[in-house]
Amino acid sequence: MNTRRALAAPLGLVVAVALAACSSTPRRPTAPIPSSALPPASSTPPLPDSVPDAIPRIEPRSRYGNPPFYDVFGKRYYVLSSGVGYRERGVASWYGPGFHKIRTSTGEPYDMYGMTAAHKTLPLPAYVCVTNLQNGRSVVVRVNDRGPFVGNRIIDLSYTAAAKLDMLRDGTAMVEVRAVDPWTPPPVIMASAAPRTPVSTAVSSAAAVLAAVTPAAEAAGVAAPAAGRAAPATTAALFVQAGAFSDPANAQRLAEKLRGGSFGKVFVRDDQIAGRRMYRVRIGPVPDVAEFDRVVAALERAGVSDAHLALD
Repeated sequence: MNTRRALAAPLGLVVAVALAACSSTPRRPTAPIPSSALPPASSTPPLPDSVPDAIPRIEPRSRYGNPPFYDVFGKRYYVLSSGVGYRERGVASWYGPGFHKIRTSTGEPYDMYGMTAAHKTLPLPAYVCVTNLQNGRSVVVRVNDRGPFVGNRIIDLSYTAAAKLDMLRDGTAMVEVRAVDPWTPPPVIMASAAPRTPVSTAVSSAAAVLAAVTPAAEAAGVAAPAAGRAAPATTAALFVQAGAFSDPANAQRLAEKLRGGSFGKVFVRDDQIAGRRMYRVRIGPVPDVAEFDRVVAALERAGVSDAHLALD
């Protein structure tokens, strides 16, 4: 698992104290918890499929956990003023045993059996739809904590959310995270494969949220995946994107440099976006998180620091 949360201290004492709190050191240890770790002993632990997804609602920004910026391990993170339009693909992790009931960055106790998550820059609280791109399962969670601060992880999920996405065993998964606006339906997300194991037919109370479709998707006859269920399989594959350029010469230059290393298949994809041509340098496809991590680490050693997960 990842670093203990950094921003549980009050921010409203005085301006100087508030800004100093932005640099506070996280308390969560960096040592990973084995993916086989079991939840704490409980007389009646809830089955993951019996726990409803978070239902987006309008909430004020939390008094805690929302400074303009904060520093962790020498890196500065800027808290977004709004989550509207946020979408990112990358690796998700989960945290559970050892942190149950410990205070989160909003000041609320962490409930490993709830549908919550931690994120580095989204305003707290926020709601996001998380889709496991390796099996198509989707959930809606409420973001009320900060992290993860280890490696290239983009979101830390509760035990139950991770269980519903079928990622407890591996400990991580390649995901897409999209902000869910309480005023509008969530986006339709297509996944690349069927789930590895059966999912209970139980549907959470957030099923209506996830089942909502955008007008364009509705016209095309495509429905969003139900909570904890698999989306229709597609032929989409996952890649590492090393760079995007408007000048094809720059893209080819980077691709040639990378082809001399042990990155795997390197190619340039030519796309047209909003009337502009973009040339994307990609590596892959990557079959799992281990290969994604290997390629990203190799790119960092080669001087490419902004590589990210791309869905084809």
